[in-house]
Amino acid sequence: GDGYLLLASEGFQDSFVRSMPWFSGYCGVMVNVSDIAAMGGRPLVVVDALWSDTSDAAAAILTGLHDGAQTYGVPVVGGHTNMRSTHNSLSVAILGRARCLLSSFDARPGEVLIAAIDLRGRWHDPHPFWDASSALCHTDDASRLRGDIELLPTIAEDGLSRAAKDISMAGLLGTALMLAECSAVGMTIALDNIPRPAGAPMERWLSAFPSYGYLLTARPEHAAAVLARFQARGIAAAVIGQCNTSQRLDVTWAGKVETFWDLAQMPLMGCVP
Repeated sequence: GDGYLLLASEGFQDSFVRSMPWFSGYCGVMVNVSDIAAMGGRPLVVVDALWSDTSDAAAAILTGLHDGAQTYGVPVVGGHTNMRSTHNSLSVAILGRARCLLSSFDARPGEVLIAAIDLRGRWHDPHPFWDASSALCHTDDASRLRGDIELLPTIAEDGLSRAAKDISMAGLLGTALMLAECSAVGMTIALDNIPRPAGAPMERWLSAFPSYGYLLTARPEHAAAVLARFQARGIAAAVIGQCNTSQRLDVTWAGKVETFWDLAQMPLMGCVP
């Protein structure tokens, strides 16, 4: 009776958890908060399931989880821990609430596609992560991250957008493709218009997983207002394309047009309305 309850979860590969235990714990909160924001919501609580082979490994993961929870203001309220495992694994689930939804199923032909990405970060080698978050942990700027997340639900509540996704491990084009498939639309994306850090090769950037990166669709008359909200907080945002009825994801670059994927010929997930 008070809007919508939202659920999301993330699991992490053993190799990532083993090589970066603190960061994997931190990401457990960060990426889940991003999922809730991409649905137009605000996070409430998280729970985790942790398997580790030593108490030291578990402590590093849980410290990262704790630091992420403090940074984003989302309490960890329970979970499951096993410290007699043969491997290190982590999954985290989150509960949120939204007054107005941003959905993967509501992009419409004729709407523009907007990318908003925080470029004030660094590569987290050797993984394809663009990290504009963890350096602010334990600093006075952590509150800025919470304010940046708040942009998504307020955009939804003000009626400026109905469809969004956070840019995930699929990269920008893969995420756009998932949004197009769920909404049964096509898209044309101008690669040159995508916000990109100075010196980042296009190929690497298109496969990057940014800590703060969203795709939203909006009616053309609302685009300027959406861009202004992000840009006022120092987040790079631009109109990078448009939705159409083609069921293809086409990209333009250097004066050429290429079809990245034709959903009519090959579905990606099969999540068609």
